[in-house]
Parts: sequence; C-alpha cells; structure tokens
Amino acid sequence: MNKVEELILRELAASEKSLWELLDASQFPLKDFLRAIEGLRAKGLVAPTAKGIGLTRKGAKAIGDRSAAYASSVCDRCSGKGILPEGKFEEVLSGFKELVKGRPGPSLSFFQGYMKEEDVVARAALMHLRGDLHRREIVLMGDDDLLSIALCLTGMPSRVCVLDVDERLGDFIKKVGREQGFDVEFRKYDVSEPLPEDLVGAFDVFSSEPLETLSGLRAFVARGVGCLRENGAGYLGLTLLEASLEKWAAIERLLLAMNCVITDVIRDFSRYPTKYGELSYETFVENLSFPVRENPGIDWYKATLFRFEVMGKPRLVIPPTKRLRISYVDPEEDLTYPGRRR
Repeated sequence: MNKVEELILRELAASEKSLWELLDASQFPLKDFLRAIEGLRAKGLVAPTAKGIGLTRKGAKAIGDRSAAYASSVCDRCSGKGILPEGKFEEVLSGFKELVKGRPGPSLSFFQGYMKEEDVVARAALMHLRGDLHRREIVLMGDDDLLSIALCLTGMPSRVCVLDVDERLGDFIKKVGREQGFDVEFRKYDVSEPLPEDLVGAFDVFSSEPLETLSGLRAFVARGVGCLRENGAGYLGLTLLEASLEKWAAIERLLLAMNCVITDVIRDFSRYPTKYGELSYETFVENLSFPVRENPGIDWYKATLFRFEVMGKPRLVIPPTKRLRISYVDPEEDLTYPGRRR
C-alpha cells in the first residue's frame, strides 16, 4: 500500500467523505490521488456511498483502528498560514474585495484562475512582515490574482509593475488605479520573450504564480530573478496537485544556481476556486469509474508559497536576452485543464 492510499484510508476511517473532502486533505499530485482512488475501489477497500466514498469492511480491516484514534487539524484562524492580516490590512481586504468584483473572468487560453481574496491580502501581509513591502519596488510576473491592487491599496510600495500577456487584466488594473489614485504600471509581456533591458536588475521584490509545466516554471523563475537587484527577494506559488516533487526539485536547483536561498515554505498558503461561471477545472471527474456529486464549494486546489532571497547579486544562468520555448500544458500532470485529451 502506498502513501496516497494510506492517506485516503486514514481519512475514511474517521468518516465517509466526498471526493472533494478527500482532495482537500490530499498532499499528493492529482494524478496519483485519482489513481489511488480507483485502485482502492478495484481492490474492494473503498466503495461509493450516499455521501461520497466510504470504507468497506475489507478496507477497515486493512487500515485498522489505531490511527483513527488520533486527530490533528490546521489552525482555523490562519488556515495554517501562520500569519493573520491585522490592523490596516483588514481595511485593505475590505476594499480589495469591492474593487475586484468587476475583474475579467479567467481565460482558458492562458490557463488562468485566481486565488481567494483573503489569501491575496495574506501574501501582502507576509511581504510586509518580511520587510518586502514598505518602500520596495515590486514586479509581478503575471497577475491573475490582482495582487498589484492589494499592494497599492496599502500605499507602501514605491513602485508596482505588472508583466502579463493578458491585456484585459492590464486594462482593469489601470482603470482601478485611475479611480483610486494610485500609480501601477502594466506591460504586456510573454515570459518566452527576452526580458526588456530596462527591467533587468530593476526591482527589490518579485512575485508569481507561474505555469506549472517544467519549462514554464523555469521561465517564470528566470525572468523574475532577472528583474531583481542585489539581495532582492522573491515569492513563488507551487501546487503539489499539478507540480510534482520532481518539478519542485528542479526549481529549487535553479534557484540555488541563480544564487538564491529559500527562506520560507508555507504549505497550502493560497486557495483557488475551481469554477468560474461556465469555466470549470473539475471536469476530470468525468473520467472516474463512479459518479461524483457536484462540489458544494470546497476550495481543494491549493498552492504552497515559497519565499527566497538572493545572496548578493543574482547569477543569471538563463540569460535575460534569450528566447525560451515553453510548454503551456503538461499532459501528464495538468489534469484540471478542461481542454486536455482524455
């Protein structure tokens, strides 16, 4: 029995659960989780129930009752982040929620989705706690989440620049900036293209929620670090659902090669809805061998937040002037992408 199967059986030993509740508790790639669910069902250890999925007698015997007697939970105040946005950040969150109501919807063309508003402001609060917000020049490599607006609402950064291929986002961000009286820059930019010369080494901080193909991850990290000054800092969101540990290892090696050191790793810092109007990132359940009820609103898609610092000057092992070839979808791991082949 592998670790994924053990986790599922442990969760079900406590009570029957929906597929979405099990996904919320998972710590493994989505492809491994789905394979494990189907495997456990084939072995007769779990079975569909009125609620979702439950243990069979055979499954209960396989897991035993010792682990079910022990329980642990994530802090319900901070959702496991270890940080609570307080003081003026509470006002920022209230204002941010209002301002983003008219945002453009996610586009499948760019494999977009945006995190919960609370988690966007929590990132801003963490940046402030780490000294990466006040009087800092910040570049965002992509901004589906509209972090730029939350940062500007604090009034603390001396510069906020958004680099994104989606001009709809740029138009919205600039519109909000004009209405609120803050200055936020937007440049249409594709990370496969060379980094504009005036952006190289021009910022103190960069932040990104990158594509999770290996080539996409490398491109976003390389371009982001390329924007940093000496002793700069970066923030990077990675899932385990669609970015395997092999990808994590590759990005960690790239960061080390670029003279960067990871200072913080916060599991499940950011939560993402998986339905945006007609666009759904949950169509993968149609391929399962048993029916799955509609998700009642569980935000099971989560990203781990990495913070890193440059030790002195960045070592640009991927030259900013180099054009990069990028794969936008990983057919093995991007199971939530609605346009993938089944």
